[in-house]
Amino acid sequence: MRVALVNPAWDYTGSIYFGCREPHLPLELGCTRLLLEGKGHDVLMLDAHLCGQSNATVADAVADFGAAMTVVTTAPTYLFWRCAPPELRVPRDFLLALGHRGGRTVAVGPHGSTTPGAALRKLGCDIVVRGECEEVVLALAEAQDIRSVPCIAHAVEGRLRVNGGPAAARFTDLPALHWPADWIARHTHHHHRFDAPADGPGAEVEASRGCPYHCSFCAKIDFRDRYRRRDLTPLLEEVDALRAQGVTYLYFIDEIFLPNRALLEAMAGRGLKFGVQTRLDLWKPEMLELLGRAGCVSIEAGVESLTPEGRAALDKDCRLDTDALTARLLHARRFVPFVQANLIRMDGDEADHVAEWRAGLAREGVWANDPVPLYPYPSSPDYRRLWGMPDDVAWERAHAHYLGQFEAFSDIQEERPLPLPALESACAR
Repeated sequence: MRVALVNPAWDYTGSIYFGCREPHLPLELGCTRLLLEGKGHDVLMLDAHLCGQSNATVADAVADFGAAMTVVTTAPTYLFWRCAPPELRVPRDFLLALGHRGGRTVAVGPHGSTTPGAALRKLGCDIVVRGECEEVVLALAEAQDIRSVPCIAHAVEGRLRVNGGPAAARFTDLPALHWPADWIARHTHHHHRFDAPADGPGAEVEASRGCPYHCSFCAKIDFRDRYRRRDLTPLLEEVDALRAQGVTYLYFIDEIFLPNRALLEAMAGRGLKFGVQTRLDLWKPEMLELLGRAGCVSIEAGVESLTPEGRAALDKDCRLDTDALTARLLHARRFVPFVQANLIRMDGDEADHVAEWRAGLAREGVWANDPVPLYPYPSSPDYRRLWGMPDDVAWERAHAHYLGQFEAFSDIQEERPLPLPALESACAR
């Protein structure tokens, strides 16, 4: 089968989107291409965002390719499935430009994973995949009858049919991903790097998938949930291929980068810099030293609240008290040039105490963000505590609640976000 895989031309105007707005490698599409080509399918992979193309341009390329199936993602790479733009206007814009020229249309991402009916309706596509997408897309390409394919949703005679889900790919033995040289040359962004200017191309890689913890704010219930660690041999093959293409910095997109001595010792001899997101209560001091020696120059560490009651309310299951967390952050900073402590706006955290704590860390070279308000993503426990299981208006409900609760938002949001119906005015109703 001829299959087109598309990362559309992302536009975040008016969005609450919390993630980085620079282009990143579309890892879910790279994984999907690998499996499809391994079974002999002809694949065209396009990234409008990275390559500076319009949705209309990539739609024409899909049509010229003669795709029998076209896959579009509803979040800008696996890295941001947990904080995706709530609105579906960008993939919808691509699908409108494509029309009926791309064969069967399939959407992958967090929206269809959590609210399949709403995603199908808004996008006007044929199928949505529920959960991690690479193995399911391969099953769709191989199937004689899509009704036999698990972890999808589609319409049958005007009624929604959900074939189970969400999917969790095996992942552990995923072979090395390889990327076009011109894509790597364009990837000048070093994600979450602040210690030095970019000195060559950057890239994103996956060493693990999922997280063994269940923090209340984390949007991962319906995708990338179960923790799995990738085999070291293909991971290092991928790292070495990126290094051979001139990459000087890697960002591990793992939901939680847990201590892994074998990986860190292998990275130490490769001369690459890298960044991670993790919880420092899970790292012993000597492992933080190894992390620095391995080339880590950026740590994004989840602290969330400065009180044990606040961390308990968030279901953090934290192993350290605030003083010990502070000491661990300062210890990490001895070996890693940039260390960030993430904070969430919590009622029990007094503003003066937070400001004093942030200032104390700053004097020691550790940056802590101004606490950000929580967005109750439909795939988070917080949403389900407030309203129960997500329905077809879950995103609208979460969005309205968020806009109604707060006047100030995250540091990257210079304008007030728009209501979801305004953002999705081009989506099917």
